[in-house]
Amino acid sequence: MGNIALMIFAVAFAVLVLFLVIVLHKVSKIMEEANRTVKLVSSDVDVLLHQADGLMAKANTLLDDVNGKVATIDPLFTAVADLSESISAVNDSSRKLVARFGKNKRRGASAVVLAKNTKKFFVKSDKEKAKEKVKSDKLKAAEAAFDEAVKATEENVVKNEKISQPEGE
Repeated sequence: MGNIALMIFAVAFAVLVLFLVIVLHKVSKIMEEANRTVKLVSSDVDVLLHQADGLMAKANTLLDDVNGKVATIDPLFTAVADLSESISAVNDSSRKLVARFGKNKRRGASAVVLAKNTKKFFVKSDKEKAKEKVKSDKLKAAEAAFDEAVKATEENVVKNEKISQPEGE
């Protein structure tokens, strides 16, 4: 009876060892596959990081380009601000003139004053004409710079879109 029990134990142990060998073999295959997957993911992450670095460098270049173009259109905004100040001054002067005209009881004298003041606004001195020409020239230059900046920015955006697309698309 002892031999039979020993025999049953030996067969059970052999079956257990065989089962463990099969399980360990499957675990070994799973580990090999996991190692291959980790290597593949690692290489893909390296490629993605390299592309992300390139994209960030291009974005920084584009941002510098946009900042430079914004700096070139600053004179345009300065010219617009000067123009709005001039218009405000004309409005204030015309209000004062109308107020003076309304207070004065002698219409004839008021009409003369009104005509003289109106002439000041419509007939400009040579200095004022020269100043306006300079402002006009600055405004034209700023508009041209703005148009050029917009065109260059559009070209850079198109160029960066082409570069940032992965190959094969």
